[in-house]
Amino acid sequence: MPLTIHSASGLHRFNVEVARTPAEQQAGLMFRKSLGGDQGMIFPYDPPQNVAFWMKNTLIPLDMVFIRADGTIARIATAKALDETPVPGGEPVAAVLELRAGRASELGIREGDRVEWRR
Repeated sequence: MPLTIHSASGLHRFNVEVARTPAEQQAGLMFRKSLGGDQGMIFPYDPPQNVAFWMKNTLIPLDMVFIRADGTIARIATAKALDETPVPGGEPVAAVLELRAGRASELGIREGDRVEWRR
């Protein structure tokens, strides 16, 4: 599914997989060995909720982009591969976008930027 982030540095387009079901959300990007710069996975939540992610069985480091119901980015955190320490969103979120670690910084994506995707 296409996803676009609007930031001060421009429009950034990604093709993301959607983790809709509890089983898909539990598996996430586990056991993947790579993730392209324009790829990711989004985890939608309806209604928005407080969530925390960890990296159990996740072999690649990831940026976790926590997205509010209005589409703005609440928080960006980078998680290490295989780290089971929970990474909280810090507030109720409507979605979490996972990207290759460091990608948000490379593109100049910041908290407050707007994310658009078909829900």
